[in-house]
Amino acid sequence: MALAAPVAVRWGRAAPAARKAVAEPDDETVVQTAAEAAEGVVFAHYRQSDVRDLDVTVTFEEGVLEVDVYLNAPSEETDPEAVADEAARAAQDAVDDLFADDA
Repeated sequence: MALAAPVAVRWGRAAPAARKAVAEPDDETVVQTAAEAAEGVVFAHYRQSDVRDLDVTVTFEEGVLEVDVYLNAPSEETDPEAVADEAARAAQDAVDDLFADDA
């Protein structure tokens, strides 16, 4: 079963005066944080050997986070669609936390 759970979120950038006082995470850090969170959720539900295919695509451009989770895994015990949705939400939450830590 192949599933995708897209998520798009917009973060406002700090005003120019505030940027000097508050260092925001760079785009690469945001993408890495989101991807690791999504993968962590998937592998909390499935052994790596049980996952037939996993693709976590994360972009963060101009304050917009986009997360797509494609998961092909057995559905006997756990619903892959629910896991993909949870993974996308976890990625969003991890980035929320990342920005909250910098505030």
